[in-house]
Amino acid sequence: MIRSSVSEIALNGIGPSKYAPPVRKRSLPRNQFRGIKKEELQRQTSMYLASMTIDELYTEILYIILHNVGCDVNLEVPQNSLFSYAQDAFRVPHNKHLQLLDLAEKKEDPELIINVEVIEAKDLRPKDSNGNSDPFVTLYLASNTSHRYNTSVKPTTLNPVWEEHFALPITDKSIDDTLCLEVWDFDPAETVKEKLGKLFDVKGVKGMRKLVKEIAVTAATGQHDNELIGRAKIPLNTIPASGMTMWYTLDKKNKITRQGVLKVRICFSSGKNNQVAAQEHRHIRRIILVHELDVSKPAAYWWCENFGPEANQLLTQHIAQSGLSPTEVALCSYSVYAGIHQSHPLSFCIFSKLLEKLLKPLQTEMILEEDMKLFWEATRKLLPSCFAVIRRIRKKNANEKTVMKQVIEVLKIFNYVMALEPTNIDLFPQNLYPWITFHGDDPNCDIAGTLQDAISKGAGDWLNYLIENNKATAETALARLQNLIQLLQLVRSDLQKAIEFYDKLFIEHVNFQYAKSLYIFYQAKISTLCEPEVRQICKNLKTLDYSGYDFGNGPVNTDPTVDPLAEGTSLFDLYLTIQRFVTSGQDICPSDYNGFHIKNFHQWFHAGVAQWLDIAVYKALQRIEKAIELDQLVHIDTSVKYSSSAVDTLTIFYQVNTFWQQLNWPNVESCYTFIAKIIDDICRCCIFYAEKMASKVDGMGDIENIYEKKFEVTNEWCLAINNIDYVRETLEPFTNGLGMEEILKKILELKSPVDAQRCRDTLNMVISNAIDTVRNAIIELLQTVVQKMAPSMKRLLIEGAELCNQDNNSIDRLMSYVDRNLETMHRELNKENFNRTLEIVWDMLSQTLDEIIQTNLENRRPPSFFANLQKTLKLMLGAYKDPTDCTSCDSLKRTEQILRINGLETSDLIHEVHLELAKKFDELPESPYGEISFRCKFDGDVLQVEVINARDLAAMDSSGASDSFVRIHLLPEHKFSSIDKPKTKTHNKTLFPLYDETFTINLSPEQREIKDGLVLLSVKDKDMLGYNNQYIGEAFLRFKDIPITSESLSNLPQVKKWLGRPTSFEMDTIKALEHRLGDKQAKEFLKKFKQRLAS
Repeated sequence: MIRSSVSEIALNGIGPSKYAPPVRKRSLPRNQFRGIKKEELQRQTSMYLASMTIDELYTEILYIILHNVGCDVNLEVPQNSLFSYAQDAFRVPHNKHLQLLDLAEKKEDPELIINVEVIEAKDLRPKDSNGNSDPFVTLYLASNTSHRYNTSVKPTTLNPVWEEHFALPITDKSIDDTLCLEVWDFDPAETVKEKLGKLFDVKGVKGMRKLVKEIAVTAATGQHDNELIGRAKIPLNTIPASGMTMWYTLDKKNKITRQGVLKVRICFSSGKNNQVAAQEHRHIRRIILVHELDVSKPAAYWWCENFGPEANQLLTQHIAQSGLSPTEVALCSYSVYAGIHQSHPLSFCIFSKLLEKLLKPLQTEMILEEDMKLFWEATRKLLPSCFAVIRRIRKKNANEKTVMKQVIEVLKIFNYVMALEPTNIDLFPQNLYPWITFHGDDPNCDIAGTLQDAISKGAGDWLNYLIENNKATAETALARLQNLIQLLQLVRSDLQKAIEFYDKLFIEHVNFQYAKSLYIFYQAKISTLCEPEVRQICKNLKTLDYSGYDFGNGPVNTDPTVDPLAEGTSLFDLYLTIQRFVTSGQDICPSDYNGFHIKNFHQWFHAGVAQWLDIAVYKALQRIEKAIELDQLVHIDTSVKYSSSAVDTLTIFYQVNTFWQQLNWPNVESCYTFIAKIIDDICRCCIFYAEKMASKVDGMGDIENIYEKKFEVTNEWCLAINNIDYVRETLEPFTNGLGMEEILKKILELKSPVDAQRCRDTLNMVISNAIDTVRNAIIELLQTVVQKMAPSMKRLLIEGAELCNQDNNSIDRLMSYVDRNLETMHRELNKENFNRTLEIVWDMLSQTLDEIIQTNLENRRPPSFFANLQKTLKLMLGAYKDPTDCTSCDSLKRTEQILRINGLETSDLIHEVHLELAKKFDELPESPYGEISFRCKFDGDVLQVEVINARDLAAMDSSGASDSFVRIHLLPEHKFSSIDKPKTKTHNKTLFPLYDETFTINLSPEQREIKDGLVLLSVKDKDMLGYNNQYIGEAFLRFKDIPITSESLSNLPQVKKWLGRPTSFEMDTIKALEHRLGDKQAKEFLKKFKQRLAS
């Protein structure tokens, strides 16, 4: 390369313009061929390069050693050591070395040049009135002050930037010379008028003084001199051979403070031909590198341009004395290192750093065509090892810093090469890259495409290695499933490592999504590997051979050593593993995800879901049984009324829920079917829990001794009942947790509202049936408890009926039994279960009493027995915490009513019949027997009754009329036996008789105070002979409904009542009378009652 010429601007003190015109001055000649034509120069250079021998190269090295330049010559390696090192590196015999050394010593001294780049200055002292300066730099050697070089002027600034280059010739004798750098303020030639024009630009008092001084000088002498700002002196013997860039302080005579700083870059060079120098440098660097590697023997990819001091000094001196630019040195190093790298891998950081230096020159085409070919040839050698790192990335531990650094450097290399945008360069020949997918006749220089192929190739090789070295241990479906799971876990681990360690690096350095590329490759391979295997295994799955909840008939297998659930469980594990892989793909490849075949992986497993659900419920049943077995039936906490197995069962249910959430089945219609089955299975688990819990407490509380056999309600029984109820209460929240509503919404979106509602109704019915089934199981257990108590309670009732009025402690003992058990249930059961228990107790008591009543009625027990039985029942009901709860049981109320009726004496029982008839007749809306009108009143102990008339009486004669009269009865009859039964006159041949008769009946005070007394108005049809009067109808009026007044009877309102007649013997009171077969009074009443029956 030919270095650019250096510019110089001449500054004149006087002139018409502000700036003197710049004068270009060429740098010193750099070689001896300046006057030869270019073609001839290239021909001679090529001949020289072709004829260059190792001896000539070695002689050049000796020449360099003899003429070392720079301040670091005496500070590093002595000359003898350099000679010895060169002799070893070049493998030159000693006599040959002496011979060539003699030749080198006879050569002329080299033509040296010191290159100076004036870069910038900062914080310069202001020299103009406006507070700024117009600086420029003058540089010269102290030994030749007449030969000065000037930079351009930078107007109005204290921080100028020049970036201008200069070349100053030196000799060996001037190595002790000094480089002088002076910064001046340029002062242009101006008139007084022009200077006065700057008045408004003056800055501060100091600026005004300067302006006044300049005007005075100009007016007096007309001169304008440049003013020195500051200077710096640099001894040449302080400049290292490799050059330096430094800031120098600007000083000024008689000034203590700093005048500013100046930044310059200084280095040595010579006038050697560039091509020759570059060729020499490549040979020397290659020989020295081979020698260094041979001596130090570093590990592969370890050497990082860490030359020894001798090698480093030889290379530095050759660069300095050959005048090679940094770009030329970088290109030489890159070419040499790429060649050596093929046989002895070097650190990739060398190449990335060199490419960073070469990038800009290569992009701006500042390199010759021959050098460009050299660069791409070297790159072609380097890239195979770079892609080998990507392909074998899994063989290294990503946690090691050296591994990550190597990957980073390789990616930097790719980035720099891609930035050069190579075209028409075959970087990837087929023989070196047989795995690339590039097809075409044009040269392949696609870095990104080859990187994609390298990643796929590396992943494919690794996957094949895993398949070959992790084969199934047996030819069974279980072994194949476990093998696939292991393989997928390794693939996911590799993908995770790609995301965690490499993806950001690839994106940052080469803008390449490594994890995405890897995932696209893996998803295709996994689909190919897993789909046919999974479909075949699902097709061959056997139904689990167990029925109900009997684990004795649980799943079996022909091979007793193999778990019958293992195949289905492993299939589900494979499903989850693929699911996690697919889910990660949504994050890694969001835009490409819908096009992946593996997205629909769930379809492969559809035939296996039914068995997974069976396995889930089977395992749930096993765990429930174990939870019950371990349950000590004690409160888990003082604040709750259930034990550990209830909580464990709830946890087991939510494990099933977790299974469903893990399944995450995407197909809506299948989800609906699966949820229905899960709900049904959970119901089965609840029933199983209830049965097992009942079995656990069965036998607890049974007490048997020589005196008696009874059952005591225990805390364990109550906890068992509460546990089952607690499990039941979890059913509805559990179904909500299955996501039922979301599925129904999706069905509504996919289908019609009618279909969605039908699905909703079906699921709700399944849930409702499940809850009802479990509730029934609770009720059955409560019934069991009550049935165990029934014998003792029956004995209490019977003994109470027999011994109620006797001095006997059996009643107290039995009452204590009832009170104790009810106290336990009230304390231990929750409120709802206690109320249920009471309902069952009422039903049980009702049934027991019915049996006792029926048995003793058949045995013709006296009314006192039934009265005592009723008293005993009341005593028993009094043992409850809230006796009013007993009134809520209809069957018990009816039984108690029957007891009350059968406990009445016959006369009272007959009156009970009349009371019942009175109530029934009052409710008649109308009557076919007619209506009667009358008035009644009490005046003291006197009862007055006025029978007024009757209407629409039933026709009792063949003529269609009746011969009616009214007889008045006071009831109960046995309490009014001393009272006459007055009657009206007979009114013949009429259905509308007008009686108009008043009767006065005197009563005793006791009779007057009878609370349930009745007035019976009996209407009859008189027989011709008076012996067989026919019954028409009757009406009742209660004593409590009769007004008490002294007012005239005629002033009182009429009372109108429909006439009624008994309709059947189906009355509890009548049945009680029928059971009193030996009672004459009852027999006589029933006979008359039969006559009163409606036909």
